[in-house]
This record gives sequence, structure tokens and C-alpha cells, in this order.
Amino acid sequence: NWGHKQTDLRYVEDYRPHTKNQQLRILLHGPAGTGKSSFINSVQSVLLGRMYAHALADTTSGDSFTTKIQKGNPETFYPFVFSDIMGLEPTKGVLVSDVILAMKGHVKDGYGFDLESKLSEHDGFYNRSPNLNDQVHVLVCVVSADTVAYTSDEVLQKIRDIRKEASDLGIPQVALITKVDQACPEVNIDLKNIYKSKYMKEKMEQFSVNVGIPMNCIFPVKSYHEEIDLDDDMDSLILSTMRHIINLGDDCINIKSHSDQQEF
Repeated sequence: NWGHKQTDLRYVEDYRPHTKNQQLRILLHGPAGTGKSSFINSVQSVLLGRMYAHALADTTSGDSFTTKIQKGNPETFYPFVFSDIMGLEPTKGVLVSDVILAMKGHVKDGYGFDLESKLSEHDGFYNRSPNLNDQVHVLVCVVSADTVAYTSDEVLQKIRDIRKEASDLGIPQVALITKVDQACPEVNIDLKNIYKSKYMKEKMEQFSVNVGIPMNCIFPVKSYHEEIDLDDDMDSLILSTMRHIINLGDDCINIKSHSDQQEF
């Protein structure tokens, strides 16, 4: 809904989990270079109301890290956090087994992923007793519109394997299609063409078929990377996506909280 930026902005700003001190954890994964860090920076920019270009950790280095989203006061943060990990690669990259451990909350922040062997229970970065804040509540697969058609079968299989495990864990999943302006001339001219473009629809449908994520859980976005001022249309796409992510994550938190109470 173009022109409804303020409504979605207020929704994201006002979000509070029902449980006190609960955080909604969003795990980003996908091929390297698809714009995971740019999306996190863009969310921060929109919520601050000014351009934000903090140098996030280089996830190609293999370190995992968590990003808190700052409110107007540097000492206060939103109740949702982003966990980012190194990219998936056909033969290298992060191991699927380590992504699964991260979803379960076993990977501590700052862990340097080993490309040969998964995180061991004896490693200092292994969290033996993860709580609900450590666990992932939404899994977000990030792919680039200009390269999604060339994603290797090996990487697609890794995405499917991660998705299956997330489903078994009760974690909802969405996909972000980034760099839409670089892939489609119509969108580059006017971002409002993004849901009118046959090219973009074909890319979304192709990715949906390849990995099994339904179309209504695939969101095309344009992140800030060269702009110096905020743009209402870009903000609208980012905020609409965040609203859906928050709703899915909040449902996951409530279901897991209820399940934990029943077990107790």
C-alpha cells in the first residue's frame, strides 16, 4: 500500500512481545553478496529517520554477529534483533549443520564458523542451554534478483535443507529478493512498478518453486546502498516487509512460550 508508510512505521515502532524482556530474533542467511547487511542497515535507517551506514561485520570472514536496532536514544533498542552469518556457497561457506545450531540458539555471538566441521559442544562459543531469546523466531533467506536465476543446485539444496529443519522446529520462513533495481529496468525507473513487473514476478515464482517458500512469503525490497537521503517508496517496501516478519515471529514466540509453559 503505497503512501501508507506512517501506518507501517508506527506498527513496527510500537511492537512489543507479550513476554517481558523477550526479544524477537531474525536470522538472515543466503548466498554471499546478496545484501543481508544492507537490509539490516536499511531497517535501521528507516527507523531512525536518517541515513545509517554503520560498518557491519564482514560475514564473508566467517564470524556470526547479532545486530540490535537502535531507537532515538543510543541506549535503547527495539525488541527485535538480527542474527547474520556468513554466506552459503556451493562447496564452501557456512555449514548447514551450523545454521541449524544457530536456529536452535546454540551458537554464541562472534563464533567464527569452521568450513570443515560443525560447532562442537566443547567449543566456548557453544551455548549449552539456550533460552527463548537465543532461539530464532523467523528465518529469512536473502537472495539477489540479478543472480537468483543462476543460483547453483548445491546452494538451492542447502536452502531447502535449512528450510526443512526450520519447519520441523516450528520456525516461520520468508525470503527477501534484493537488488530489484539492478535486475529490472522498469523497477529502476519507478520502484512502484515492482509488483507490476512480469520479470520480477517470474523471478519470485522461480525461487518459490526452487525452494518451496510460498509467494506470499517472498518480499522484493530495495535496500539503501548508494542513496544519501531516505525515499518514501523504499521505506514503504522495507516497513511492509518488517511488519510481516514481526507478525510471523510474534506468533512463533507465543506458540513456543505456550509450549514451554505446558511442559513446565
